[in-house]
Amino acid sequence: MERKSSAACYRQFIRIITFIDLAINRKFTLFSLGVLFWLLALAAVAVVTLVRVDATYARILHETIPHELAAQKIAAELATITLETTDLYQSRTSSDVLSHADLLLTRLDEIQKLISTLNGSIEKSAGKGGPVSFLLRKQREQGPYLHELSGVIEQMNRSVRKATADKIEELLPGSQDTVLLTHGEKEMKELLHKAEKISLNYAGELATTCRQSTEEISDTIRHSFLIMFGVLTLALVLLVIFTRWIAVAISGPIQAITGQIHSLSIGDVDLSEKLAITSQDEIGTLAAEFNGLMESVYGMTAFKNVIEEDSHLQDIYVRLGDVFESVAQIQRYCIYEVLDNQQEMVAVYPLGHETSTLHCQGEILADCELCRVCKTGHQISSLVFAGICQQFKGENLAQQHVCVPVNVGGRIGLVVQFLFDPEDGTPLDRTLLQHQVDRATRYLKEAQSVLEAKRLLATLRDSALRDALTGLYNRRFLQEHSQQIVAGCQRRGTSIGLLMCDLDYFKQVNDQYGHETGDLLLVETANALLHAVRESDYVVRFGGEEFLVLLVDVELGEADVVAEKIRHAVAAVGVQTQSGPLSKTISIGVSIFPADGESLWQTIKFADVALYKAKDAGRNQVVHFLPEMWNGDSF
Repeated sequence: MERKSSAACYRQFIRIITFIDLAINRKFTLFSLGVLFWLLALAAVAVVTLVRVDATYARILHETIPHELAAQKIAAELATITLETTDLYQSRTSSDVLSHADLLLTRLDEIQKLISTLNGSIEKSAGKGGPVSFLLRKQREQGPYLHELSGVIEQMNRSVRKATADKIEELLPGSQDTVLLTHGEKEMKELLHKAEKISLNYAGELATTCRQSTEEISDTIRHSFLIMFGVLTLALVLLVIFTRWIAVAISGPIQAITGQIHSLSIGDVDLSEKLAITSQDEIGTLAAEFNGLMESVYGMTAFKNVIEEDSHLQDIYVRLGDVFESVAQIQRYCIYEVLDNQQEMVAVYPLGHETSTLHCQGEILADCELCRVCKTGHQISSLVFAGICQQFKGENLAQQHVCVPVNVGGRIGLVVQFLFDPEDGTPLDRTLLQHQVDRATRYLKEAQSVLEAKRLLATLRDSALRDALTGLYNRRFLQEHSQQIVAGCQRRGTSIGLLMCDLDYFKQVNDQYGHETGDLLLVETANALLHAVRESDYVVRFGGEEFLVLLVDVELGEADVVAEKIRHAVAAVGVQTQSGPLSKTISIGVSIFPADGESLWQTIKFADVALYKAKDAGRNQVVHFLPEMWNGDSF
């Protein structure tokens, strides 16, 4: 039920998004709006692409590149400072020392100003969530490059001032202490190396940022192109589909109706051919009305011709169900078949009904006289009189039912029950429901003669496949249905247990007590066999006092257990004779298909071989076939 509901919702959704059920003028209006939507979608993608590319390009041009140039300038200044430092320590006069020191301090001040400018730019960008805020994040994760570089420059500034003082003192007459000067030169070189390393790392981060921004522009352009191409392709596909669909939806039915009217006017028309109703707009309404006209002309003749060609009663029941749903618009119904004994009835369609799911008390299945329709022979309707049938057990008080009898062979052969439920508490329209029932009843009357003929043929065919004495299947049944039984087990990957059973010393019964007693014993034995196996198993009278049991879908060893059960059951069977109660034992041969034989009939032969082994071994026992029991070259 849930699957049907989901499928219906899906179909309804498709109909909505394709405007199938809208009026023609609204179709074209929505079609125009759809074209406009796709044009706006393309424009939106283009605008977003341009904005993103422009923002990324601005970040490179106004932020990343200036920072990278500043970093390069810092690196150049550091290189110059390295040379100036060397000159400072190699100076031989106080004036040279002071000159080089002034140059060094000037360059260090310029670097500090650049660092301050860069720091301000980064902080400002970070405060706005700008594209260079990653530098601040990198400083937090890996160390504040510019802050650290600023600290190194400050140390270098102090080191230069100290080196200047130490160098001037060294140049004074009589000074011989060069340890501090040497230490200061070493410290200055270390600071220069550290500053150069920080500067290079910072320049590397900027280069990476520039590369990432460039790749981002390329990715944005590529992705935008793919999106625009996809949008354009989808728009063109939908445009073609909707244009084609609208053209076909309008021109197709009109041309078909025109052709049918022309054929009808000259008397050359196929009344069974209906126009396809693909929409619920004006065209769909026109097609539906024309189909109604053709259907009324077509009448019941076509239905009767169809069911006359069906092979089985079940096929007719299926067609009746289709008519109830499609023509009479009755969705809930149940077909009961009254058996030949006129005492029992069974629900035959829809398939799968159990007693607990029927809308009538289960007692009517065992006693038809409890069914008001079978008892009175006419239609019973709760639409006419509420609670008219005491056997009806409706799901709720508002549920209505109409039961219609169908005469087959001068007696009631079918009872068709129609069920109606109110929707959302809305009262049922009794006039409409009765009209639906009348339409369905006309089809039932049309099918009445066909049902009678098919039921008679089914009875004759069933009698040809059963043994007249015991009611068991005969060998003809086995010949006609063995392939189906084998195919089913092969499909399920299971085995068939074959039990060849033979009454011991049965000939003595006929000779001593007469054939009537022998027949009675065969009937009782057949009943014992039926009660010892499952309903899904088959019991066949193979000939005389010999029976074949087919155990479908058995497990390993299960057939031998059932055979022993049969042996004990037959031994308990007794019939009364003039001399007292008479009972007989039975010998059973067991084989398994496909474990013991390549074909079903070969395996039956092997079961027969095992049966003869049981006879030779003293009778009243079960013998399972073994390969060494078979000496023939072929079966």
